[in-house]
Amino acid sequence: MRDAYHEELDGLTDKLVEMTRLVRSAISRATTALLDPDLALAENVISRDDEVNALFAEVESTIFDLMARQQPVAIDLRTMITALRMGTDLERMGDLAVHVAKVARLRHPDSAIPLEMRSTILEMGQIAENIVTKAGSCVATRDVESALELPKDDDAMDRLHSRLFRLLLAKDWQHGVEPAIDITLIGRYYERYADHAVRVAQDVVYLVTGTRPT
Repeated sequence: MRDAYHEELDGLTDKLVEMTRLVRSAISRATTALLDPDLALAENVISRDDEVNALFAEVESTIFDLMARQQPVAIDLRTMITALRMGTDLERMGDLAVHVAKVARLRHPDSAIPLEMRSTILEMGQIAENIVTKAGSCVATRDVESALELPKDDDAMDRLHSRLFRLLLAKDWQHGVEPAIDITLIGRYYERYADHAVRVAQDVVYLVTGTRPT
């Protein structure tokens, strides 16, 4: 009975790692759809979000079932609490990738990104992919040291987010209100995506050590 119980706990980790893979793919495809622009790819990101949602539903259902049947304590209880928190953050990351894709779909066949901002958005997309890859590795290995490094990547995303605002507020902005709104929203989506990845990493630290990083 206990072996089956711990197999279910291990299965939670496997599902969370798979969620990181799915949301990494989603933000990668959403960035491409935004910059190219590619309507079919944007639609693909939007439709495949159901895969992320279904995995989160499985994680949630397993946790509630284990809590009801096993009454976990100590490290097992922390495992379930952090798995639920991680799943929530990863599900939200999938939603944010969908939001980026929806902007791409809305502006198709044009690109929502002015030429002078393309390199910044591309870099934000690359950082988003990198940070969720690291988060997934931390979840799989429970590597506290690597988890504590993720805020540095988030700092890089924050700097790019600030760069977008400097461009938007520049006196030579020539693209009007609608593109300015698009860029504001898109920048926020990437920034929040990175924030959620950092929270996943912080939950790894809590799972292993019992304390949260300051």
